[in-house]
Amino acid sequence: MKQRDIYLLTGLLFFGALFACKDNNKHNPRSNFQQQKIKLGKQLAARYCQSCHLLPDPSLLDKNSWTTGVLPNMGPRLGIFQYFGVYPSSRTDKNLPANFYPPKPVIDVDEWQNIFYYYATQSPDTLQAQHRQYPIQMRLATFSVQYPRFKYNRPASTYVKIATGQSAPSLIVGDALRRILYFFNSRLQISDSVHCSSPVVDIEFTQQQMLACEIGNLNPNNGKSGKGKFLNRINGKLQEDSAALFDSLMRPVQITSADLNKDGRTDYLVCEFGNLVGALSWMENLGNNKFSRHTLRPVPGAIKACIDDYNHDGLPDIWVLFAQGEEGVFLFTNMGSGNFSAQEVLRFPPAYGSSSFELDDFNHDGYPDILYTCGDNADFSPVLKPYHGVYIFLNDGTNHFVKKFFFPINGCYKAIARDFDGDGDLDVATISFFADYKNQPEEGFVYLENKGNFDFHPYSLPEAESGRWLTMDAGDINGDGKIDIILGNFSVGPSPIKSKVNWQQSPPFLVLKNTGR
Repeated sequence: MKQRDIYLLTGLLFFGALFACKDNNKHNPRSNFQQQKIKLGKQLAARYCQSCHLLPDPSLLDKNSWTTGVLPNMGPRLGIFQYFGVYPSSRTDKNLPANFYPPKPVIDVDEWQNIFYYYATQSPDTLQAQHRQYPIQMRLATFSVQYPRFKYNRPASTYVKIATGQSAPSLIVGDALRRILYFFNSRLQISDSVHCSSPVVDIEFTQQQMLACEIGNLNPNNGKSGKGKFLNRINGKLQEDSAALFDSLMRPVQITSADLNKDGRTDYLVCEFGNLVGALSWMENLGNNKFSRHTLRPVPGAIKACIDDYNHDGLPDIWVLFAQGEEGVFLFTNMGSGNFSAQEVLRFPPAYGSSSFELDDFNHDGYPDILYTCGDNADFSPVLKPYHGVYIFLNDGTNHFVKKFFFPINGCYKAIARDFDGDGDLDVATISFFADYKNQPEEGFVYLENKGNFDFHPYSLPEAESGRWLTMDAGDINGDGKIDIILGNFSVGPSPIKSKVNWQQSPPFLVLKNTGR
């Protein structure tokens, strides 16, 4: 009998016993044998799964997500490529290093079966529904809706920005399918556009130029087609540089400029989100347009970075949110001369789907707090999760963070804290890319008004259901001193839950004009 047939037979016997036990357990307690398998599976999971990321509890996902999604995709990381069928892997991908997968199984088939049995028997059939203290009210007096006249089919907005510089346009929108950056004035009329070599997902604004972060291939891949390219204004028209400042990047999502080693030259921090491979690196400026790469963390998932001198020693420190596997917020403290020490200040299970963070001082004590969202559901468990939403973690002054606030939003993708209503405290605007569009389409955009003492009341508006919002920005579009919001419609992405609205016929963006005081 071939090895593949042995795996298949073992799997069939295992699943038959598993579901037979499930039926019997309605009336009879588990046998000592079953209890022992569960105990062994838990111990093995703690040993092997926890070696790469926070140990996930079975209750985080439903049984089907574990058995048909997560575990089959995790098996190859342990050298298990087939068990009750062939597992998905990227062994033929030449972009991966030769030693990415173990050359032989790290565990044997019996140990893998125990891990499988543990998660299959200890996970719920379905996850609990989200529970909110306040329902989302469909009225939002602080903002009025402005649709652009500019419209086209199948918008795929991957970047929106409210630019506030005197020489900059009021509004920038990047479309992934068209590979065009559109520039709008305060009346939402196009003032310029520039074609880019790949989708733009971020722009770093310098005194003289704009550095576009081009992700390369937008879909998950392990290639190195990402670039950083300057946009220059030549004879009154914006053009993309023919040569890249940086190329061969692994799906970069952010490039940030700073003098990280304090030598008087501009360095760059690069978040290469990647897929199975990626990195957080800083590019040391050696002069004459030459750079030396220094890798701070050689793993995928760096999704957002903030540079902030938190300890006031004159050296720029780095805060970074990582998704993918070991999810969490990392603080890289600048030790001088280009050296950094790393500390993980917040840690999340890999099922969370971390999507964004920013530093804000919610309690006005002078220390940066963390506004965090999780809700990325384009993975191996695309089910609604009760822990998706918006979190606020307070800093005790020593960079130890405690959860102070949570508001559940299915598929939450980004949150921005600003004093939108001008009453002296921080409100929060959020978007969801994986909302419950069938039952709660209002989740797509939620405005959390701060009533004081971390009591936030949720609001939305019917027009916010007209798009699928992948990206968002806040700023003063027309210079009236009030903070407006722009939402970017990415209408072509996969959605497990269909909407009643045809997003592909909706505008590429929506402006929420602040009409408050």
